[in-house]
Amino acid sequence: MKHAAFTLAGVALSLSLVWTSAQAEALRVAADPVPHAEILNYIKKIDPKLDLKVIELTNGANANELLANGDVDANYFQHVPYLKDQEKALGKTFAIAATVHIEPLGIYSHKYKDLKSLPNNTKVAVPNNATNLSRALFLLQAQGLIKLDSKFTDPATTLATPKDIVQNPKHLQILEIESPQIPRSLDDVDLAVINGNYALEAGLSPAKDALGLESARHNPYANILVTNTQLANDPRIKELVKDLTSPQVAEFIRKQYNGSVIPVVPQS
Repeated sequence: MKHAAFTLAGVALSLSLVWTSAQAEALRVAADPVPHAEILNYIKKIDPKLDLKVIELTNGANANELLANGDVDANYFQHVPYLKDQEKALGKTFAIAATVHIEPLGIYSHKYKDLKSLPNNTKVAVPNNATNLSRALFLLQAQGLIKLDSKFTDPATTLATPKDIVQNPKHLQILEIESPQIPRSLDDVDLAVINGNYALEAGLSPAKDALGLESARHNPYANILVTNTQLANDPRIKELVKDLTSPQVAEFIRKQYNGSVIPVVPQS
């Protein structure tokens, strides 16, 4: 009995040491360079006790695959509709740890100064992934450029494609392109619908340069911190959530991005 007790105590001590060791490790978070990695690097300055390792996403790396494979502990780059689509594709379920900010999708052009002067057969570059393609079409509809089938009422739950356009008075030519490549296509197309982070990386200011901008009000595309279900209660994740949703970080986002990135935390 004593031997069994010592054995159980040894196992408990071993598990405790493993857990303590895990907590001592750096928290690895994959993030898009702008604004996500910039926000995380700001957190590293204001909360040095949180050992945060920021892994910037480049070359089309899939941050959800990295998370599923255990190569990172969390990622910060996506919105809920995109995550749900990824969960289906990867056959995985992740945990949403925090809702942080909104990057309004925008319509940009190097050729036109407003949407009223567009000619017929305007070429429009849009993201080619299902969720952001649908999001772009809803934005074009909100700007009066197209009309979608009436069954598409909620952009968060119904994914539209170009075949669902029922009215297209300008005969827009919809060109589906990889999201990170769209800013580079601005000289080759008439309009481009660009995600906020890629617009910022390209030196565009969504609040100033966009000819049409997605509304932040009731926007279902807030960017989130995502982790694995087994790490959802990890103290390091909880500390990062506390930081990301703090008034201090919200104020940094407001000042740094001047309306191009909008914190979910309301202004006090």
